[in-house]
Amino acid sequence: MRRKISIAIDGPASAGKSTVAKLLAQKLNYIYVDTGAMYRVLTYAVLKAQLDPGDENKILSLLKKMTISFTSEDLSQQRVWMNGEDVTEEIRADVVTNNVSEVSAHKKIREEMVARQQAMGADGGVVMDGRDIGTAVMPKAELKIFLVASVEERARRRYEENISKGMTVDFETLKREIAERDYKDSHRKNSPLVQAADAVKIDTTGMTIEEVVSEIEKIIEI
Repeated sequence: MRRKISIAIDGPASAGKSTVAKLLAQKLNYIYVDTGAMYRVLTYAVLKAQLDPGDENKILSLLKKMTISFTSEDLSQQRVWMNGEDVTEEIRADVVTNNVSEVSAHKKIREEMVARQQAMGADGGVVMDGRDIGTAVMPKAELKIFLVASVEERARRRYEENISKGMTVDFETLKREIAERDYKDSHRKNSPLVQAADAVKIDTTGMTIEEVVSEIEKIIEI
């Protein structure tokens, strides 16, 4: 039987990381860890507690008392929990999206989250996606993938996703928000978004999720 490896998938917002990672984990029978959702849970909690997203120490204190977990009978229906409360839908709100970069940029916050994520991936057989998985969380992962796509393509994906959920949003606003988040993520001081030197870059513009997963499966088989 093939040894189970660790797979790190990084890339900017809406490049398809989570959807690709979920499907890949399902096909390989691996554990899927959505690190982006972990930061979203914390951001949701920060906003709910009316804390300043820039107050690192108060946020860290909040995080230390918090449990973040995932459950699913089907990876396509994975649920996200905060202290036993299902917050799967709440953490996808625009107000969370627009504040998560600031919350996740704090050094102490990233150190705590990375420790939790490393514990989840310690035994291999895991697909983990985020912004710094291949560089900070699992630098020794056997396979690192860096997914990219044009801002236009990523905005279109987010727009269609929001429309399907009954959310009204302006396409040009989405493009601007995604471009702004790209800048924040790639220019932050702590664990910025950057392609690991040994990562395989895949441009998903114009590709279906199935095509991207198939491309990664080919790399695994090499």
